[in-house]
Amino acid sequence: MKQLMELSRTLKKDFKVKKTDFSRPVSFWSEKDTINKEIVDTFVIIFRTRGCSWALKSGCSMCGYFNDSSFVDISDEDLFSQYTKAMERYKDQRFVKIFNSGSFLDDSEISEKVRNKILNDLQNKTEKISFESRPEYITKKSIAEVKKVYTNKIEIGIGLETADDKLRKNIINKGFTYKIFKNSVDILQKNDIDVKTYVLIKPPFLTEKQAIEDAIKTVEKIKDSSNVISFNPCNVQRRTVVEYLWKRKKYRPPWLFSVVEILKESKNITKSNVRLKCDIAGGGNIRGAHNCKTCDKKYLDAISDFSLNQNIDVFKNLSCGCEEQWLDQLDIENFGFGSLVNMYG
Repeated sequence: MKQLMELSRTLKKDFKVKKTDFSRPVSFWSEKDTINKEIVDTFVIIFRTRGCSWALKSGCSMCGYFNDSSFVDISDEDLFSQYTKAMERYKDQRFVKIFNSGSFLDDSEISEKVRNKILNDLQNKTEKISFESRPEYITKKSIAEVKKVYTNKIEIGIGLETADDKLRKNIINKGFTYKIFKNSVDILQKNDIDVKTYVLIKPPFLTEKQAIEDAIKTVEKIKDSSNVISFNPCNVQRRTVVEYLWKRKKYRPPWLFSVVEILKESKNITKSNVRLKCDIAGGGNIRGAHNCKTCDKKYLDAISDFSLNQNIDVFKNLSCGCEEQWLDQLDIENFGFGSLVNMYG
């Protein structure tokens, strides 16, 4: 644990913030998501903040979102300016999602004053909002403050990653326990706030088969604690432990076959009670979840389709010759010491 924390810190030590305008957000765009099972246009904003407080201490082994952070405090004026500049492109979408590479409820990242101004403005524009927070910031007090300002539908995402405390502590370096996660879920459920739980597919040091099994076990454990389960296939982000291993041929991002296997089995477990999603950053290239160049797109399209429509039949007619290599890897890795790197990277 201490060695992993130290490596995470070491990999960040040469990080230098690029000269940038702190009054402008990292990005914003429109995409599809759902409100009460209805597919709707959704507006997404990514804020540039000082960064996740946990990342500033050491950080998770796979997370490189600090690369978009400032590592210095950003003024309330600049933070709200980021919001207003993003909203210039807002087209009356009923659902707005906020990301800030950390925790929206962390006052050291986004002050209560700015948070309330944003929520107050969205109250009159949207039916639903979504944001993320580490569980330690989800308290009775913080949720009461949010609900005082925004009274429409709220979804809060928590990056649990795995239900296995040992894996979360020793190979992900997440910094909290399953008990802490459950306590935050209890607060949200009592306040009628939807819980979106993020599950990491293939943390470092796991074989492909172990990664599949861990994700499925996690779904089984959290199915009653989540309205949405969002799977994040691990991708290789800069200055992370995962990149350190990847560059040394000690890590391969998950196969898309594995992602499909997890989604199908998770749907059998959760039925229609939980919405399943999978957003694949870097999908189809060597730093993201991939199969081979021939079939990547059709698998990524099917996964995207499933995330919107929840119809498992989209996976029925998918096949590719490289599936044999995936199956071989599931068998061969049992005799090795971790993830195998293959001809597709």
